[in-house]
Amino acid sequence: MMRSPAASMRRFGAVTSIALAALLAPLIAGCAGGAGKGGFKMPPVPVEVSNVAAQAVTDRFHAVGTIDANETVKMVTEIGAIARELPFAEGQSITEGALIAHLEDNDLKADAARAEALRDQARTNRQRVAQLFEQRAASQQELDDAASALKVAEANDVLARTRAAKAIIRSPLSGVVGRRLVSPGQYLAVGQPITDVASVDVMKIAFASPERYVAQLQRGASVTISTTAYPGRTFDGMISVVDPMIDPVSHTVQIVARIPNRGRLLKPGMSADVNATLGRRANALVVPDEAIFAEGDQNFVYIVKPDSSVMRQAVVIGTRDSTQAEITQGLKPGDRVVRAGYQKLFDGAKVMPMPAGGPGR
Repeated sequence: MMRSPAASMRRFGAVTSIALAALLAPLIAGCAGGAGKGGFKMPPVPVEVSNVAAQAVTDRFHAVGTIDANETVKMVTEIGAIARELPFAEGQSITEGALIAHLEDNDLKADAARAEALRDQARTNRQRVAQLFEQRAASQQELDDAASALKVAEANDVLARTRAAKAIIRSPLSGVVGRRLVSPGQYLAVGQPITDVASVDVMKIAFASPERYVAQLQRGASVTISTTAYPGRTFDGMISVVDPMIDPVSHTVQIVARIPNRGRLLKPGMSADVNATLGRRANALVVPDEAIFAEGDQNFVYIVKPDSSVMRQAVVIGTRDSTQAEITQGLKPGDRVVRAGYQKLFDGAKVMPMPAGGPGR
């Protein structure tokens, strides 16, 4: 009897299915029987663990600021005259009262001498009129006129001596003198800059802080700065000014800190990273930063229980940096958390703990 090709294919498929079922039946039965007798189980997952440790934690605020001299004075001339001398050495230290410039003052000295002579003349005349008045040989009006003339002469004398003194320009503070902006023999107009003098034994750094830190960034709070000019070196100081006004646009407050400049290493105009201390807690609970993972707006860690199973635990984070995080809620001292290898874990999963170095070991 001849079968069609289609019928032959159906028969072949049926035979194949029966054969596969016969082969798989013992395996299925074995697995089923084994499960009931404690057979196949998921092997424990090797993970790195770290102990929750109590340690001191410091809250810090980071910002970038600009270093400036504690005081800077632009030396200018108050009178129009020729520069006779400029005896300062550019870029060198200078003391308060040191000579910066001596301007041509011959005419000013002559005016001062003339004013002094007129003052003396008016004083003598006032004395003579006073004697005549006592002898009833001069009137009260003549005495008053002489007294007024003396006051005018004395004022002119003070004015002339003051103008003559302005030809001598001295540094008002100790520090470092800048570059020369004029040359000897040059005529200097009123207000023309000569040089700068900066007080650099103490430097100040200005930076901005978000308004939420205003309560903690008070005068006297300590700061540490670092610059690219001196890698690995830090400079300590403290906050001296907290601006009373908060910027309504950026919601930041301007802050100034002062830094002792030992060795005068810091220069005006340098940029610097600022670390301001906000607070310190002696017994904060700390875990490695990589132990924390987020789901939505909540953070979690896996706690390793005594039987080597894990439990997912929600935590609240305090201070955090690139290496460690403070846990304010959710953990207690002595807990062990999974530091690395938690990607395939779930509640109740068995793990093979492996110690890890770093914070909270």
